[in-house]
Amino acid sequence: MSKTITPTSDTLDSIQSLLHKGDITAVLDILTGLETSADNNPALLSRIAEFYVICNRHQQALHCHEKAMTLRPDDPAHVYNVAASCIAIGDLARAEELFNRVIYLKPDDYDAWQNRSTLRKQTSESNHVEQLKYVKQQMRTPDKGEVPVCFALAKELEDLGRHEESFAFLQEGSFKRKQQMSYEVADDIATMDKISSIFRRELLDAEHQSLSGKRPIFVLGLPRSGTTLVDRIISSHSQADSLGESNALAFAVMRACEDDAGASGDKLDLVEQSARANFEDLGKYYIQSSEGLGAGIPRLVDKTPLNFLYIGLIHLAMPDARIIHLRRHPIDSCYAMYKTLFRMGYPFTYSLEDVGRYYIAYQQLMQHWRELIPSAFLDVDYENLVNDQESETRRILNYLELDWEDGCLDFHKHEGVAATASAAQVRQPIYSSSVGLWKRYQKQLSPFVARLKEHGVDVS
Repeated sequence: MSKTITPTSDTLDSIQSLLHKGDITAVLDILTGLETSADNNPALLSRIAEFYVICNRHQQALHCHEKAMTLRPDDPAHVYNVAASCIAIGDLARAEELFNRVIYLKPDDYDAWQNRSTLRKQTSESNHVEQLKYVKQQMRTPDKGEVPVCFALAKELEDLGRHEESFAFLQEGSFKRKQQMSYEVADDIATMDKISSIFRRELLDAEHQSLSGKRPIFVLGLPRSGTTLVDRIISSHSQADSLGESNALAFAVMRACEDDAGASGDKLDLVEQSARANFEDLGKYYIQSSEGLGAGIPRLVDKTPLNFLYIGLIHLAMPDARIIHLRRHPIDSCYAMYKTLFRMGYPFTYSLEDVGRYYIAYQQLMQHWRELIPSAFLDVDYENLVNDQESETRRILNYLELDWEDGCLDFHKHEGVAATASAAQVRQPIYSSSVGLWKRYQKQLSPFVARLKEHGVDVS
C-alpha cells in the first residue's frame, strides 16, 4: 500500500532473486547493511522499507519510512508511506492524521482520501461525504481518481446508513476500475477447472516422499471471508505468529516447477508441472521461506486467501500442516469483495458478473477438495465465529493442537501486524453487524442473487 519511489542503489537488484528462492535471512542481511548507509537518502530508505514489508518486518519498514519523512517532511509520498505503516501496526489514529496531512500537501492524492475513509466508522458528526462529493465534481472524466473517491463515498455513505447512495457510487467506482484492467475471469475459472482435473484421487492418495514434522498453519478462503479475523485469533496465542499474506507458497511452487526441465510460465502448464513436482522439495522450499519470515515462534500462520488453490499441494508436500478454510454466506461474501478496493490482486471483484462466476468456480473447487481429501482442512463458518466466539475459537485451537489461552478472545488487543483490507476492523472486538449486510441492498443485488441460485448456490 506504500507509494513506490524509484531506488537509487543497484545493490537492490539481487534481492528479488533471493526472495524468489526464499532466502529471507540473506535479504534481511542486505537490508540491514543498506539501511545503515541510507540515512540521507529518502528514496533508498523507502525502497528498503518496501522490502522489509515483503519480509514481514513492518516495524523496520515504519522506521525507514519515518527517517525518509524526517528528511523530506513536506513530501506527500513519504508522509503517505508512514501512514500506511501505521495502519499495519495498528496506530489508526496517527494514520488518519497523516492522511489528513497528505491531502493538505497533495489534494489530488485520491488514494489518501480513500484510505482515510476506511480507518474508522464514519458518523453523522464526523465524516467526509460532502468533501468527497465536491472533489468528485471537480474532476474531469475520465480521471483515475474517480475510482478511489467513489469507493470512499460508498464506504462512508454505508456507515451513515445511506445505502441507495452508497451502492450507486460503488457501482460507478467498480465499473470504472474494471475498465482500467485487461482481465478475463474465464482465465481464472480455467485454472481452477485444470486443478480439479489434475489433482484426482490417484494423485492425492498415492505414496510420495514429503516433508513431515513441520506444522505450518494455513488460513485461507475468499478475501473478506474472515481470514484476517481467524489469523488474529490464532496469532494472539503465545505459540503462534502471523506471516500475514505471503507469496511464500506461490514462490515455492514456482521454484519446485523450475526443477522440471520442461517448465514454462503458462498458468495451466504450471498446474500440470506442479503435479509432477518433488513434493518433499516443495515443502522444504516453503518451510525455509516461511521460517525466515517468522519471528522464531513455533507455529506460523500463513493467511493468504487464495492458497485454497494449493490445498492439494499442501496436502502432498506438508502432510502435518493444518489448514483452516473460512466460509461465509455467499451473498455477504460476494458483496464484501465487491465493495472493497483492492490495490493488488483480486481483479475479479470489480464486476458482479465476474464475482459470481469466480465464486461458483471456487465453490466447486472447494467441494472437489472436500470430497477427495476431507481430513485435510477444517471448515470454519464466519457466522458461527461471530455468534459464538469462544466455542469456535476452542474448536480452532483444538484442531491446531494448541492449548487454550484466554488472550485468543482478546485478539483485538494483540499488537501483531495486520496489513490487509481488514486491518481496521480487526483492531476492535468481534462484531456481527456485517452478517446479512447484503440484505440492505436486496433490490440492487436481486439479479445477482437470482444468477447464483440458477447455478445451485444456496443463498438461504
